Amino acid sequence: MAELLIDQVTAGDELPELVVDVTPTTVVLGALASRDWRPMHHDYKFATERNGVADIFLNTPNQAAWFERYITDWTGPSGRVGRMTFRMRDSVFPGDRMTYRASVTEVDTDDQGCGWALVEVTLTAAELDGSGNPGEERVATTCTIRVAIPKNENDNPWARKADGWKP
Repeated sequence: MAELLIDQVTAGDELPELVVDVTPTTVVLGALASRDWRPMHHDYKFATERNGVADIFLNTPNQAAWFERYITDWTGPSGRVGRMTFRMRDSVFPGDRMTYRASVTEVDTDDQGCGWALVEVTLTAAELDGSGNPGEERVATTCTIRVAIPKNENDNPWARKADGWKP
């Protein structure tokens, strides 16, 4: 995969979709990886009877990791998330199909020479039926990410430190 450079990015660019079918393992391993032991992320009975939701569901750090993966799949390994804010509007459950869609809203270079793209991401979820077909999509989470992208093949945002890194 060729490394994405900031001069290859323009406002209005659409990122390729990322589609993931969520399983109980997706939910539980994400909670485990983030050391989130709260039972609504691994105990069906607790989630449904105590919390009143349909099933166990993705936790916040798991969603953050999926957003970062989505962005760095696009930028390549030198892409470095500077800031990320998101708003969870609905839960993502096992049996859902997550679809990530995004567009670039702004591209600039800071006074340190670091290239930046502002990306608006929408995560939708659709319940899969018994045949694996998705139902109606619902917006689960919206996210804004500011990501540093190399300006040339010798630039690496991960090498920026102290005053050279202003996310």
